[in-house]
Amino acid sequence: MTFYLFGIRSFPKLWKSNSYLGLGPGHSCVSLFLSDSCGIRNQQRLFSLKTMSPQNTKATNLIAKARYLRKEEGSNKQVSSVPHFFSAGAAKKRSQMNPESKDHALPPVRNTIKLPTQPLNSEEWDKLKADFKGKTSFERWIISQMANCHSSVDVAKSLLAWVAAKNNGIVSYDLLVRYLYLCVFHMQTSEVIDVFEIMKTRYKTLEPGGYSLLIRGLIHSDRWRESLLLLEDIKKVMTPSKKNYNDCIQGALLHQDVNTAWNLYQELLGHDIVPMLETLKAFFDFGKDIKDDNYSNKLLDILSYLRNNQLYPGESFAHSIKTWFESVPGKQWKGQFTTVQKSGQCLGCGKTIESIQLSPEEYEFLKGRIMRDVIDGGDQYKKTTPQELKRFENFVKSCPPFDIVIDGLNVAKMFPKARESQVQSSWALPSPSSGGFPLPLSCIGTPVSCLPLSWISLFSEKFSRSFSKKDTWELLNVVSQLAKQNLRLLVLGRKHMLRQSFRWRKDEMAEVQKQASCFFADNISKDDPFLLYATLHSGNHCRFITKDLMRDHKACLPDPKTQRLFFKWQQGHQLAIINGFPGSKLTFQHILSYDTVVQTTGDSWHIPYDEDLVERYSYEVPTKWLCLHQKT
Repeated sequence: MTFYLFGIRSFPKLWKSNSYLGLGPGHSCVSLFLSDSCGIRNQQRLFSLKTMSPQNTKATNLIAKARYLRKEEGSNKQVSSVPHFFSAGAAKKRSQMNPESKDHALPPVRNTIKLPTQPLNSEEWDKLKADFKGKTSFERWIISQMANCHSSVDVAKSLLAWVAAKNNGIVSYDLLVRYLYLCVFHMQTSEVIDVFEIMKTRYKTLEPGGYSLLIRGLIHSDRWRESLLLLEDIKKVMTPSKKNYNDCIQGALLHQDVNTAWNLYQELLGHDIVPMLETLKAFFDFGKDIKDDNYSNKLLDILSYLRNNQLYPGESFAHSIKTWFESVPGKQWKGQFTTVQKSGQCLGCGKTIESIQLSPEEYEFLKGRIMRDVIDGGDQYKKTTPQELKRFENFVKSCPPFDIVIDGLNVAKMFPKARESQVQSSWALPSPSSGGFPLPLSCIGTPVSCLPLSWISLFSEKFSRSFSKKDTWELLNVVSQLAKQNLRLLVLGRKHMLRQSFRWRKDEMAEVQKQASCFFADNISKDDPFLLYATLHSGNHCRFITKDLMRDHKACLPDPKTQRLFFKWQQGHQLAIINGFPGSKLTFQHILSYDTVVQTTGDSWHIPYDEDLVERYSYEVPTKWLCLHQKT
C-alpha cells in the first residue's frame, strides 16, 4: 500500500516510536553531517549529557614631499587608479589588476537528475530514484540538493512521505533536519513546530545544527520562549554560538521582551563572544519606538563597543543608527552619509576626525606590549634564536635612531620583473648610434619577432638584462633614492643576500651597505620582529617599508585594545611604494592622517561603515562615514 502525505502532522502515525523512543540521533538510520551550504556548521560531535570537559621629522617631511598621482587642474595627467593600501576593497582591486593571481574557475558539476519543482507521488519518486546514477544514497543526495537550492517545502514533504512509506514510518535524522532547514528558510512556522514535536518525542538530545534550526524557527511563533529552553540545553554541554544568541535576542525583541533581550546580550558579552552586527542592528531598530533614556544609553554603549573593538557597521546598520538618532525626541540630531578628506576634515560637518598618531602614553604602552608579547616571547610565528635577537638589540642600541627601516627581501621583490618572452615580442632594435650591437640599417626599428633566430638570440642576451634586474638592483634603487633625502636608513636582510648569486650581486650589496646601516639575520630567521623592534626603538617619527601586513603579530597581542593601537600605529607608520616600474622615481602613498574608528565629541558622532558592494579585508578600513550632529 502506498502512502502519500499532504501534511507533516500525519508523520507520527508512521513512526515506530516505541522501539526508538529515547534514542539519540546517533542511532538513526543515517548519521547527520550537515554541510555549510545548509546554513549549519559541520560538526561531527553529537550532543551528550556530559559537560565538555625627541622626534626627527625627516621621514615625515619625506611623505609630505612625495609625489602623489592625481589629476591636477589644467593638466592632462591621468588620475591614479591605485587604491590606498589600507582602504576598503584595495586588496580586491589589486588582485583584479594582477590577472595571474586569479583562480581558474572549474566548470560546475552537473546534477545527474533534475530536481522536481512539484510534489511527486510514490511511483514518480521510484522512477526518479531508478534514474539516479550516483554512488551515494539517493535520499540523502536529493534532500541535500533541495536544501542547497531552497526547494519548495511541499516537494520536500512529498519526499519524506515516500521515505516513511518505504521504511515503515521511519525517517532518518538527517532527512528530517534538512527538511527542517527548508521550513525555517521559508518561514513555515507551523511545520517547524510539527518537526519540533517529533524531535522532542524521539530524541533526548540533538546535535548543534538541529538545536540552531529549531531556535531560529521557533522565535517567530507564539512558542518563542521554548527557544530559550533550547538555548539552556545547549549550555549544558557547550557555549552557545553568537548566532544562537542572535536568534534568541531577535525573538525577545520581536515579542517586546526588552529585558530578556538585554540580559542575553550581556550574557553573550560575558562569554567574550563578539556579537553579530545583525544583533546590534536589532537593538537600534527596536529603539525607534522606545522613548527611554536608559535604553538610549545602552545604545550609546553599543557604539562605544564598536569603537573599542574596531568594528564597523554595514550600510543597512548605518541607516538604522541614523534613523534612531533622528528619532530621539528633543535632541534634533541630523545625519548624513559622507567622506573624510585626506586632511582629516569631515565633508559633512567640517569637524576634524581624530588623529592617527598615537599619544606619547599610547606609544609607550604599545611599545612595551610588542616588546613583551611579540619580540621577547610568545610569538609563535617568530623563527629566530635568543642569541641572535640579543645581537640585533645591541646593534640597534649602538646606532642613532633611524628614520626608515626597510625590509630588504620584501622590497627587493616588490617590483614586477618583465619576462624575456615579453621583451623579445614587443621591442624593436635600436639604431647603431644608440650604442647597440651592429646590424644592417634595413633592420632598424624592425620588431624582434620578425628577425632571424640568430639575431633574436643576440638581441635577447644584450637587452633582457634591462628587464630582468637582480633583486639587489631593485633594493639598491630604493636605498639610493631615500639616501639622497639625508635619511638614516636601516636595511634588514638575511645572510644569503651577501653571497654572489643569480639574484644577489656582491658589488650592488656593497653599495647598499655604504648608504644604509644593514643587519643580516640567519637565513631561517623571520624579518618582522627585527623590523618592529628597530622601528619602535627609533621613536614615533620612524617609518618602515614592507608589503607585509603584520596580521600574525597583531594576533599575538593579548587584548582588543592593544590590537587596535597596533593597527593604528601601523597605518601611521607603514610606507607603501606605489609606482610599479623599476628605476622610476619613488612614489609613496600618503599616510592617513586620521583614525578610522567610531568617535564622538558629545554633540557629534562620526561612524565609519562598510558599503554593501565593497569587499573589505580585515586589515582594511572603510572609506565612507555616517556624520551625525545636533542642530543648533
